[in-house]
Order: sequence, then C-alpha cells, then structure tokens
Amino acid sequence: MKIGIVMGSASDWPVMKGSAEILDEFGVEYDKKVLSAHRTPHELEAWVKSARDNGFGAIIAAAGGAAHLAGVCAAFTTLPVIGVPIKAKTLDGLDSLLSMVQMPSGIPVATVSIDGAKNAALLAVEILGVTDPKLASKMTDFRTRQAEKVLASTLD
Repeated sequence: MKIGIVMGSASDWPVMKGSAEILDEFGVEYDKKVLSAHRTPHELEAWVKSARDNGFGAIIAAAGGAAHLAGVCAAFTTLPVIGVPIKAKTLDGLDSLLSMVQMPSGIPVATVSIDGAKNAALLAVEILGVTDPKLASKMTDFRTRQAEKVLASTLD
C-alpha cells in the first residue's frame, strides 16, 4: 500500500517534504499532489475517490488558512485521513488546526500538530503497519533508535 500526500498549495511543500522523507525512510511508496478544496474541487474529488482503487492506505492532507482540504478529503473516502495544519501568516496556524480538529461527528480527520508533517507520516506508517508486519517491525526499530538517542544524551 501507498500513502497519498495532498496539499492545497505548492508553498506547503517545504513543510510537507518532511512527510516524504519519513515515508522514504520506511520504504513506503507515496504520491504527492497539489490540489485545492476551493480552486480544484472536481480534480480533488476524483483523486480522493480513486485513492483506494489506486492502492492507497491513507491520505495525508495539508492546508493553511481556510484549511478545509483534510475535511473535504475525508468526506470523499473511508480511508484514514491525517490532517496537517500549515502555519499561515494569520493566527500562526491556529485557524488551520481548529478547522481540522473540529470536524463534525461521522467524518473524522486525525490531526497532528501545526507543521507536523513528520508525525503525520509516522502515523500513516503505523496505520499501514496494522496489516503489514514488516512495516510494524520497522516502526519498532525506529522507536528503539529514538529511545537509544535519548538515553545516550549527555548534558555538558
């Protein structure tokens, strides 16, 4: 399975390449797109509705400002959707965060921190790891390495 990474603007890529880097590290295939919930709604709908048939296991959707992208994606699929609020010029991304976490009952969007692209990818890997033992093992190894780094830390 692969992951879809969609962002509302190419200007979101500097943040979202963190998702791509994590997925590369775990060897997870992904497809990245710039599609807007507001400016390209028909193209977004078609891409999301075909995601399962195209082998996707989850979608990471990033947007700032009027951050409706993740919610619109979730409305068109039953795949897990992980929202990444992007820090915008106004309100430091809080508006984006609230747009994603305040989804109506019945259409969930898992939401990570503002500019939390790496955590979004890690969550996507964990989701795929539910049915992929090799990926689950890679996640266990990743967590072990993180713990080792902390334990090896010294304060001089």
